[in-house]
Amino acid sequence: MRVVFALFDTLNRRSLGCYGGTTVKTPNFDRLSRRSVTFDQHWVGSLPCMPARREIMTGRHNFLHRSWGPLEPFDHAFPEILGQQRGVYCHLATDHAHYWEDGGATYHTRYDSAELIRGQEADAWKGIVEPDAEKWAQQYHPLQYSIARRHKNRINMANREYITKPEDYPAAQTFSAGIGFIERNIAADNWFLQIETFDPHEPFDAPVPYRDDYPTDYRGPTLDYPNYGPVKETPAEVAEMRANYAATLAHCDHQLGRLLDLFDRHDMWKDTVLVLGTDHGLLLGEQEMWGKLVMPVYNEVAHIPLMIWHP
Repeated sequence: MRVVFALFDTLNRRSLGCYGGTTVKTPNFDRLSRRSVTFDQHWVGSLPCMPARREIMTGRHNFLHRSWGPLEPFDHAFPEILGQQRGVYCHLATDHAHYWEDGGATYHTRYDSAELIRGQEADAWKGIVEPDAEKWAQQYHPLQYSIARRHKNRINMANREYITKPEDYPAAQTFSAGIGFIERNIAADNWFLQIETFDPHEPFDAPVPYRDDYPTDYRGPTLDYPNYGPVKETPAEVAEMRANYAATLAHCDHQLGRLLDLFDRHDMWKDTVLVLGTDHGLLLGEQEMWGKLVMPVYNEVAHIPLMIWHP
């Protein structure tokens, strides 16, 4: 048996057509849903990113023990269990930068191999000692502009200087890496592949063709990186932020379609499990808030999608 686990970050259930969403075109999520078991009552456990991943990897509630942190030496992670007890080869293809930061650096080491794609959000990837501050100040909205050293906005603006073509985007590279693993091992059995992209997590930076599909009346500088907390933006700015999330999700949908096409091409449906999930949703101005660190944990954050195909 082979298993592919497609894990997206911040995938809003309400945005997917297969869950009743109408604001974003998601033909490939819907395509998988028609074939798979699509769960209606799937909810988060621990939040946010790394606590959720500790639960995914261990099957144990993280919030009963601690908050954000690494896998502990006493944790039994499923890639290790699969390898040690069943001889399953486990591979990770991801652009999720928390895996190589403090508090997350013991997750990807539990796989037999891992392909790590750089450049998402505040991944300190491309170093620019003397940035063009004037250009960036004109290019980006004040809410997401800073040239302070190690500030997430400076890091993100630097990374974007090197992400210009659709194939440069980390989500595209991540799915290419996962597809490459499958194609190299298409004749092999007994493997597990996790294709994990940070998208559609903020910043909602999608290639131009996808952004063009979700126009708004906003005419200001780039605005796609919400600050968590109460909504302070104008209605036009809120609409722009939501449109950029939609564009990023549409880009994710295209990447998923590449994987589904591969399943079709090699008739993998007959012998390969495909699981699709996420860690949590995100408030996009609902409840007059941005983000996910809000109490109580509203359904927009807590009620999440899950699809499983099993031959």
